[in-house]
Amino acid sequence: MKKPTLVIMAAGMGSRYGGLKQVDTITEAGEIILDFSLYDAMMAGFDKAIFVIRKEHRDIFTKLVDERAGRFMEVEYAYQDLYDIPEGYEVPEGREKPWGTSHAILACRDLIDGPFAVVNADDYYGPNGFVSVYEYLTEHEDTDQYQYCMAGYILSNTITENGHVARGVCQMDEEGCLKEITERTKIQRQPEGICYTEDDGASWHVLEDDTLVSMNFWGFTESMIAELKAGIDEFFEEEVPKNPLKSEYLLPRTVDKLIKSGKARVKVLPCRDKWCGVTYKEDWQTVHDELQSKKDKGEYPEKLWK
Repeated sequence: MKKPTLVIMAAGMGSRYGGLKQVDTITEAGEIILDFSLYDAMMAGFDKAIFVIRKEHRDIFTKLVDERAGRFMEVEYAYQDLYDIPEGYEVPEGREKPWGTSHAILACRDLIDGPFAVVNADDYYGPNGFVSVYEYLTEHEDTDQYQYCMAGYILSNTITENGHVARGVCQMDEEGCLKEITERTKIQRQPEGICYTEDDGASWHVLEDDTLVSMNFWGFTESMIAELKAGIDEFFEEEVPKNPLKSEYLLPRTVDKLIKSGKARVKVLPCRDKWCGVTYKEDWQTVHDELQSKKDKGEYPEKLWK
Protein backbone atom coordinates (compact mmCIF):
# COMPACT_ATOMS: atom_id res chain seq x y z
CA MET A 1 0.00 0.00 0.00
CA LYS A 2 1.11 3.54 -0.69
CA LYS A 3 1.81 5.76 2.29
CA PRO A 4 -0.96 8.21 3.12
CA THR A 5 -0.57 11.86 2.17
CA LEU A 6 -1.79 14.73 4.33
CA VAL A 7 -3.95 17.36 2.60
CA ILE A 8 -4.25 20.69 4.41
CA MET A 9 -7.07 23.01 3.43
CA ALA A 10 -5.75 26.56 3.77
CA ALA A 11 -7.61 28.55 1.13
CA GLY A 12 -10.35 29.90 3.42
CA MET A 13 -10.77 33.64 3.48
CA GLY A 14 -10.93 34.00 7.28
CA SER A 15 -13.91 36.35 7.06
CA ARG A 16 -15.10 35.93 10.65
CA TYR A 17 -11.58 36.21 11.98
CA GLY A 18 -10.76 39.29 9.97
CA GLY A 19 -7.67 38.23 8.05
CA LEU A 20 -5.43 35.36 6.97
CA LYS A 21 -5.67 33.57 10.31
CA GLN A 22 -3.80 30.48 9.10
CA VAL A 23 -0.46 32.30 9.31
CA ASP A 24 -0.82 34.22 12.59
CA THR A 25 2.00 33.53 15.03
CA ILE A 26 0.59 31.72 18.08
CA THR A 27 3.56 30.79 20.34
CA GLU A 28 6.54 32.57 21.84
CA ALA A 29 8.84 30.66 19.47
CA GLY A 30 6.99 32.09 16.46
CA GLU A 31 5.03 28.99 15.46
CA ILE A 32 1.55 29.01 13.93
CA ILE A 33 -1.25 26.49 14.60
CA LEU A 34 -0.37 24.72 11.37
CA ASP A 35 3.12 23.92 12.72
CA PHE A 36 1.54 21.78 15.44
CA SER A 37 -0.60 19.84 12.99
CA LEU A 38 2.38 19.21 10.73
CA TYR A 39 4.51 18.14 13.71
CA ASP A 40 1.80 15.76 14.98
CA ALA A 41 1.29 14.39 11.46
CA MET A 42 5.01 13.79 10.96
CA MET A 43 5.28 12.01 14.31
CA ALA A 44 2.31 9.82 13.30
CA GLY A 45 4.06 8.75 10.07
CA PHE A 46 2.99 11.20 7.37
CA ASP A 47 5.95 12.31 5.26
CA LYS A 48 4.17 14.23 2.49
CA ALA A 49 1.81 17.21 2.74
CA ILE A 50 -0.22 18.99 0.07
CA PHE A 51 -1.40 22.50 0.87
CA VAL A 52 -4.54 23.80 -0.79
CA ILE A 53 -4.10 27.57 -0.89
CA ARG A 54 -5.00 30.61 -2.93
CA LYS A 55 -2.35 31.36 -5.52
CA GLU A 56 -1.74 34.87 -4.19
CA HIS A 57 -0.73 33.40 -0.81
CA ARG A 58 2.02 31.13 -2.17
CA ASP A 59 4.91 33.34 -1.01
CA ILE A 60 3.51 33.52 2.53
CA PHE A 61 3.20 29.73 2.82
CA THR A 62 6.55 29.10 1.19
CA LYS A 63 8.24 31.15 3.89
CA LEU A 64 6.26 29.61 6.74
CA VAL A 65 6.24 25.99 5.59
CA ASP A 66 9.14 25.27 3.25
CA GLU A 67 11.74 26.75 5.57
CA ARG A 68 10.40 24.91 8.63
CA ALA A 69 8.34 21.72 8.27
CA GLY A 70 9.43 21.52 4.64
CA ARG A 71 12.91 20.53 5.79
CA PHE A 72 11.44 17.32 7.25
CA MET A 73 8.48 16.54 4.97
CA GLU A 74 7.83 16.63 1.23
CA VAL A 75 5.60 19.63 0.51
CA GLU A 76 3.48 20.41 -2.55
CA TYR A 77 0.93 23.12 -3.30
CA ALA A 78 -2.43 23.08 -5.04
CA TYR A 79 -4.48 26.16 -5.78
CA GLN A 80 -8.19 26.53 -5.13
CA ASP A 81 -9.35 28.76 -7.94
CA LEU A 82 -12.84 30.24 -8.19
CA TYR A 83 -12.70 29.71 -11.95
CA ASP A 84 -11.69 26.03 -11.75
CA ILE A 85 -15.19 24.74 -12.48
CA PRO A 86 -16.70 22.16 -14.87
CA GLU A 87 -16.95 23.01 -18.54
CA GLY A 88 -20.25 24.58 -19.51
CA TYR A 89 -20.75 26.59 -16.32
CA GLU A 90 -19.86 30.14 -15.38
CA VAL A 91 -18.90 31.85 -12.13
CA PRO A 92 -21.98 33.85 -11.01
CA GLU A 93 -21.57 37.60 -11.18
CA GLY A 94 -20.44 38.94 -7.81
CA ARG A 95 -19.25 35.55 -6.49
CA GLU A 96 -16.11 35.84 -4.32
CA LYS A 97 -16.55 33.01 -1.80
CA PRO A 98 -14.55 29.81 -2.52
CA TRP A 99 -16.59 26.80 -3.64
CA GLY A 100 -16.14 24.79 -0.43
CA THR A 101 -14.15 21.88 0.96
CA SER A 102 -15.00 19.28 -1.70
CA HIS A 103 -13.84 21.75 -4.34
CA ALA A 104 -10.66 22.34 -2.32
CA ILE A 105 -9.81 18.63 -2.42
CA LEU A 106 -10.44 18.55 -6.17
CA ALA A 107 -7.66 21.12 -6.52
CA CYS A 108 -5.30 18.24 -5.54
CA ARG A 109 -6.65 15.82 -8.14
CA ASP A 110 -3.38 15.65 -10.10
CA LEU A 111 -1.20 15.31 -6.98
CA ILE A 112 -2.97 12.49 -5.09
CA ASP A 113 -2.21 8.90 -6.07
CA GLY A 114 -3.08 6.96 -2.92
CA PRO A 115 -4.83 7.24 0.44
CA PHE A 116 -4.96 10.67 2.00
CA ALA A 117 -6.06 12.48 5.15
CA VAL A 118 -7.71 15.90 5.15
CA VAL A 119 -7.48 18.62 7.84
CA ASN A 120 -8.11 22.34 8.17
CA ALA A 121 -5.08 24.61 8.42
CA ASP A 122 -6.47 26.73 11.23
CA ASP A 123 -7.53 23.98 13.66
CA TYR A 124 -5.42 22.34 16.35
CA TYR A 125 -6.49 18.68 16.44
CA GLY A 126 -4.03 17.11 18.89
CA PRO A 127 -1.75 14.14 18.18
CA ASN A 128 -4.16 11.23 18.70
CA GLY A 129 -6.29 11.90 15.63
CA PHE A 130 -3.27 11.84 13.33
CA VAL A 131 -2.10 8.52 14.78
CA SER A 132 -5.57 6.93 14.46
CA VAL A 133 -6.23 8.14 10.91
CA TYR A 134 -2.73 7.24 9.68
CA GLU A 135 -3.00 3.71 11.10
CA TYR A 136 -6.45 3.22 9.59
CA LEU A 137 -5.34 4.33 6.14
CA THR A 138 -2.33 2.00 6.20
CA GLU A 139 -4.42 -0.98 7.28
CA HIS A 140 -7.56 -0.70 5.12
CA GLU A 141 -8.17 -0.87 1.37
CA ASP A 142 -11.44 -0.54 -0.53
CA THR A 143 -13.54 -3.72 -0.77
CA ASP A 144 -17.06 -3.78 -2.20
CA GLN A 145 -17.36 -0.46 -0.35
CA TYR A 146 -14.97 2.45 -0.01
CA GLN A 147 -13.16 2.19 3.33
CA TYR A 148 -12.99 5.72 4.72
CA CYS A 149 -12.54 7.03 8.25
CA MET A 150 -13.12 10.18 10.28
CA ALA A 151 -11.69 11.48 13.54
CA GLY A 152 -14.68 12.18 15.77
CA TYR A 153 -14.34 14.87 18.43
CA ILE A 154 -16.43 15.39 21.56
CA LEU A 155 -18.59 18.45 20.99
CA SER A 156 -17.76 20.11 24.32
CA ASN A 157 -14.07 19.95 23.37
CA THR A 158 -14.65 21.92 20.16
CA ILE A 159 -16.49 25.08 21.24
CA THR A 160 -15.18 28.64 21.30
CA GLU A 161 -16.43 31.03 23.97
CA ASN A 162 -16.37 33.92 21.50
CA GLY A 163 -19.14 33.11 19.05
CA HIS A 164 -20.65 30.29 17.03
CA VAL A 165 -18.95 27.44 15.15
CA ALA A 166 -19.98 25.02 12.41
CA ARG A 167 -19.74 21.30 13.13
CA GLY A 168 -20.91 18.12 11.45
CA VAL A 169 -23.07 16.30 14.03
CA CYS A 170 -22.58 12.55 13.69
CA GLN A 171 -24.90 9.58 14.10
CA MET A 172 -23.26 6.16 14.18
CA ASP A 173 -24.37 2.55 13.83
CA GLU A 174 -23.64 -0.29 16.26
CA GLU A 175 -20.26 -0.93 14.59
CA GLY A 176 -19.06 2.63 15.17
CA CYS A 177 -19.46 3.63 11.54
CA LEU A 178 -20.95 6.91 10.40
CA LYS A 179 -24.64 6.54 9.63
CA GLU A 180 -25.44 10.18 9.03
CA ILE A 181 -23.73 13.55 9.33
CA THR A 182 -25.73 16.75 9.69
CA GLU A 183 -24.02 20.09 9.22
CA ARG A 184 -24.98 22.58 11.92
CA THR A 185 -23.57 25.94 10.92
CA LYS A 186 -24.33 27.87 14.12
CA ILE A 187 -23.47 26.08 17.37
CA GLN A 188 -22.64 27.95 20.57
CA ARG A 189 -23.08 27.91 24.32
CA GLN A 190 -26.39 29.13 25.68
CA PRO A 191 -27.68 29.23 29.28
CA GLU A 192 -29.30 25.81 28.76
CA GLY A 193 -26.13 24.23 27.32
CA ILE A 194 -24.52 23.78 23.92
CA CYS A 195 -27.16 24.54 21.29
CA TYR A 196 -27.62 25.06 17.58
CA THR A 197 -29.93 27.39 15.71
CA GLU A 198 -31.30 27.24 12.19
CA ASP A 199 -33.18 30.53 12.29
CA ASP A 200 -30.51 33.04 13.35
CA GLY A 201 -31.18 32.62 17.05
CA ALA A 202 -34.98 32.81 17.07
CA SER A 203 -34.96 29.29 18.53
CA TRP A 204 -32.20 27.08 19.99
CA HIS A 205 -31.95 23.27 20.16
CA VAL A 206 -29.79 21.54 22.77
CA LEU A 207 -27.00 19.14 21.80
CA GLU A 208 -25.47 16.75 24.34
CA ASP A 209 -21.96 17.71 25.44
CA ASP A 210 -20.55 14.29 24.47
CA THR A 211 -22.01 14.32 20.94
CA LEU A 212 -19.37 13.27 18.42
CA VAL A 213 -18.80 15.85 15.71
CA SER A 214 -16.74 16.16 12.57
CA MET A 215 -13.91 18.69 12.49
CA ASN A 216 -13.22 18.00 8.80
CA PHE A 217 -10.52 15.48 9.75
CA TRP A 218 -11.07 12.70 7.22
CA GLY A 219 -9.24 9.68 5.87
CA PHE A 220 -9.99 8.64 2.29
CA THR A 221 -8.77 6.20 -0.32
CA GLU A 222 -8.00 7.56 -3.78
CA SER A 223 -11.55 6.65 -4.82
CA MET A 224 -12.79 9.88 -3.23
CA ILE A 225 -11.19 11.94 -6.00
CA ALA A 226 -13.28 10.18 -8.65
CA GLU A 227 -16.42 10.68 -6.55
CA LEU A 228 -15.72 14.39 -6.13
CA LYS A 229 -15.21 14.76 -9.87
CA ALA A 230 -18.50 13.00 -10.51
CA GLY A 231 -20.41 15.09 -7.97
CA ILE A 232 -19.33 18.59 -8.91
CA ASP A 233 -21.49 18.75 -12.05
CA GLU A 234 -24.54 17.91 -9.95
CA PHE A 235 -23.56 20.66 -7.51
CA PHE A 236 -23.36 23.28 -10.24
CA GLU A 237 -26.55 22.04 -11.85
CA GLU A 238 -28.70 21.83 -8.70
CA GLU A 239 -27.18 23.90 -5.87
CA VAL A 240 -25.51 26.93 -7.43
CA PRO A 241 -28.70 28.29 -9.06
CA LYS A 242 -30.41 28.26 -5.62
CA ASN A 243 -27.69 30.35 -3.96
CA PRO A 244 -25.21 31.59 -6.57
CA LEU A 245 -23.10 33.73 -4.23
CA LYS A 246 -22.78 31.43 -1.20
CA SER A 247 -23.53 27.79 -2.08
CA GLU A 248 -20.65 25.42 -1.24
CA TYR A 249 -19.61 21.96 -2.38
CA LEU A 250 -18.88 20.50 1.08
CA LEU A 251 -17.08 17.32 2.12
CA PRO A 252 -19.57 16.29 4.85
CA ARG A 253 -22.43 16.37 2.35
CA THR A 254 -20.41 14.40 -0.19
CA VAL A 255 -19.57 11.77 2.42
CA ASP A 256 -23.18 11.63 3.60
CA LYS A 257 -24.39 10.89 0.07
CA LEU A 258 -21.82 8.10 -0.36
CA ILE A 259 -22.87 6.50 2.94
CA LYS A 260 -26.58 6.64 2.13
CA SER A 261 -26.02 5.21 -1.35
CA GLY A 262 -24.11 2.28 0.19
CA LYS A 263 -20.90 3.14 -1.64
CA ALA A 264 -18.84 4.06 1.42
CA ARG A 265 -18.24 2.80 4.93
CA VAL A 266 -16.82 5.49 7.23
CA LYS A 267 -15.30 4.32 10.50
CA VAL A 268 -15.49 6.95 13.25
CA LEU A 269 -12.28 7.06 15.28
CA PRO A 270 -13.16 8.73 18.62
CA CYS A 271 -10.63 11.34 19.70
CA ARG A 272 -10.56 12.94 23.15
CA ASP A 273 -8.01 15.64 22.36
CA LYS A 274 -9.26 19.17 22.93
CA TRP A 275 -9.62 21.23 19.78
CA CYS A 276 -8.57 24.84 19.66
CA GLY A 277 -8.62 27.31 16.82
CA VAL A 278 -8.89 30.96 15.91
CA THR A 279 -12.36 31.31 14.48
CA TYR A 280 -12.50 34.83 15.90
CA LYS A 281 -9.83 37.39 16.81
CA GLU A 282 -10.76 36.97 20.47
CA ASP A 283 -9.74 33.29 20.29
CA TRP A 284 -6.06 34.12 19.78
CA GLN A 285 -5.14 34.49 23.47
CA THR A 286 -6.90 31.26 24.46
CA VAL A 287 -5.12 29.28 21.75
CA HIS A 288 -1.78 30.89 22.60
CA ASP A 289 -2.14 29.95 26.27
CA GLU A 290 -3.25 26.38 25.49
CA LEU A 291 -0.44 25.57 23.06
CA GLN A 292 2.24 27.35 25.08
CA SER A 293 1.11 25.36 28.12
CA LYS A 294 1.54 22.10 26.20
CA LYS A 295 5.10 23.11 25.33
CA ASP A 296 5.80 24.15 28.91
CA LYS A 297 4.60 20.72 30.11
CA GLY A 298 6.89 18.94 27.65
CA GLU A 299 4.16 17.65 25.32
CA TYR A 300 5.97 19.44 22.51
CA PRO A 301 9.61 20.53 22.17
CA GLU A 302 10.49 24.14 22.98
CA LYS A 303 10.96 24.70 19.25
CA LEU A 304 9.10 22.39 16.88
CA TRP A 305 11.42 22.67 13.88
CA LYS A 306 15.04 22.80 15.06
